[in-house]
Amino acid sequence: MADARDALDFGGRVVLVTGGTRGIGRVIADRFAAAGATVVVCGRRPPEADAGADAGNDTDAGGPAFLACDVRDPDQVDALVEAVVGEHGRLDHVVNNAGGSPEAEASTASPRFSEAIIRLNLLAPLHVAQAANRVMQAQATGGSIVNVASVSGTRPSPGTAAYGAAKAGLLSLTQTLAMEWGPRVRVNAVVAGMVRTDDAWPAYGGEAGIARVNATIPLGRMAEPAEVAGAVLFLASPLASYVSGAALEVHGGGEPPAFKVVGDGPPA
Repeated sequence: MADARDALDFGGRVVLVTGGTRGIGRVIADRFAAAGATVVVCGRRPPEADAGADAGNDTDAGGPAFLACDVRDPDQVDALVEAVVGEHGRLDHVVNNAGGSPEAEASTASPRFSEAIIRLNLLAPLHVAQAANRVMQAQATGGSIVNVASVSGTRPSPGTAAYGAAKAGLLSLTQTLAMEWGPRVRVNAVVAGMVRTDDAWPAYGGEAGIARVNATIPLGRMAEPAEVAGAVLFLASPLASYVSGAALEVHGGGEPPAFKVVGDGPPA
């Protein structure tokens, strides 16, 4: 059996990362590129001008190439996958990373808002996976799909109800697709907890807020984006060759029960 270093060599592989121009998606794309893969990222807008080769379209510099795509539109998704295969001749790994949601109380969220959140976080990954599967099933080496899910899909998600429901659906979808598309295509999910991205500061109230959040996590801190990326690379690699339909939790040990956070002990 090859050692771990060989198994994490993605030379000759083609990887598509949705929402790979910033945040966790950009780090995932950069990690695949550093491991030798040919990486394509997509988003509605190009990467920031100062992102450099790590998230730009300079494949000669070893960085991911960019293709514009709104993954909520199935026609654009089909065109995206066709463009990747047309340029590179294959598609080995897909990371469904695009997603997210602003806060909105369930009692006042508009139907249009809720539908948009579910379309981005559940239907878009399905569309991308379907388009990728059609390619991977025809390849002798098959392929793998990794869905970036969230702890919001495994517990209540107050303030982001539609998002939590969509991520719960994504976990169910992962299991179903793994069963339908095996053995040629493996499908897994990373269940990400709180991650220290640039968005964490305003979301949690600066360093003081982040420190309060860190105190609730068993490992004592939020995840770094690279740690989520590492889990994605593992699931895509031969090290996980017998892993499909799994949800790999990357949340630092989980969240304590409410009475451990706000009370003095367990309920009587």
